[in-house]
Amino acid sequence: MGFSRKATINDVPPFLCEFAERFSRSGYRCFLVGGAVRNIVLGKPPGDFDVATDASPEVVRTLFRRTIPTGIDHGTVTVLFRKHQIEVTTFRVDESYSDGRRPDSVSFASEIEEDLSRRDFTINAMALNLVDGSFVDPYGGTDDIRRRLIRTVGHPHHRFHEDGLRLLRALRFSAVLEFEIEGDTENALSIERERLSAVSAERIRDELEKLLGAERPGRVLRKMGETGILSIILPELDECRGEPGGGDYDLFGHLVATCEALPAKRIDLRLAGLLHDIGKVRCRSRSEDGSVHYHDHDRVGAELAERITRRLKFPNRTIEHVSHLIRLHMFGYEPGSTKDSAVRRLIARAGRESFSDLLALRRADIAGKTTARIRYPRNLDELEAHAERVLAEDHALTIRDLRINGNDLAELGIPRGPDMGIILRELLETVLDDPTQNEAQTLRTIAARIYRQRLHPGE
Repeated sequence: MGFSRKATINDVPPFLCEFAERFSRSGYRCFLVGGAVRNIVLGKPPGDFDVATDASPEVVRTLFRRTIPTGIDHGTVTVLFRKHQIEVTTFRVDESYSDGRRPDSVSFASEIEEDLSRRDFTINAMALNLVDGSFVDPYGGTDDIRRRLIRTVGHPHHRFHEDGLRLLRALRFSAVLEFEIEGDTENALSIERERLSAVSAERIRDELEKLLGAERPGRVLRKMGETGILSIILPELDECRGEPGGGDYDLFGHLVATCEALPAKRIDLRLAGLLHDIGKVRCRSRSEDGSVHYHDHDRVGAELAERITRRLKFPNRTIEHVSHLIRLHMFGYEPGSTKDSAVRRLIARAGRESFSDLLALRRADIAGKTTARIRYPRNLDELEAHAERVLAEDHALTIRDLRINGNDLAELGIPRGPDMGIILRELLETVLDDPTQNEAQTLRTIAARIYRQRLHPGE
């Protein structure tokens, strides 16, 4: 990705030029800024459209019929134009950042160069005049793109002091663009890492998701460890650095390699890969013969993963899915000797919708243990084929699939509550063993027997 050039009017969709004409006719300037310009210079589609102007927010709202005052105090108005949302911000300079997150106040400026001076990195500090086509690059963003560098605008310590999240943004851009971080900027990552302690969990989560969505995030994840940033945002993962238990790698290297072996678009799977063996550090034991064991690390790892993802405010669905996969990732399968009932139980524990994800995690786990190119073990291919045969038979795998329900049990005199739950689970186990037992009358007979002989004998 060594491509680098100036952005031109020909690189933007026509509706943006029509949009800019509204400003020009009223005597105002209008520049495309931010990620859209960076993408154009990189030879990519522009994506989201952010615009900077010398028109005040109040004026912008008079120029367009449909506007949203999304950040009016900081000079930002979102304009709905030709089925697009365009974020328009008045040229500004930021005052001090006492909370390490947002400027205490802003002052409107008269020139685009003043506005660009407040941007975080040179690759984000370029502008394209949407009226006359002039390209503004006062900090050498195009040169840094050509050199594949992430570099702050101005002194890195000053930029990171303003907003601690910029440390993670530097790492995220490095991962996604596959750029190196310029020397002074990288040195400042270590020195300023404590700034991240003041950043909200939601903002850290958003950057982490984007970082994990890079094609190969491993190089940057390792840099996060080296700079001490990992110890701030993921201390449990940082504990794995230098620890054994990762095959050809240390444990941290294995977790990173497993993460990279999973699809970049599946952040939930990549999280599961990154955290799946995180319990090993706390479960390591040594037997009398000197061998090392990690008994129960799947359960402990699932609990840690749930704690981490909850702390970072991931959605409940992601939290549950990641911890669920980690809890089950140590399943066993022996081709030719594993019975259908065992495969049904594994699918039932994983859930039909999660079984393929569980296989993907296990395959990545195996691939992430070695530096050599390997083919995944045949037993996983055979398990997948075995599972497909079992699923095609369409037998009961959940309590909902039983030919009996709570109302039926109530008719037998079984009260709703813990006993009924125990009986339904027992019935499912019976049917997983032998699907022919999934008949209403058969299940009624078994349920009555469990209730009277096991749960309430002698009554």
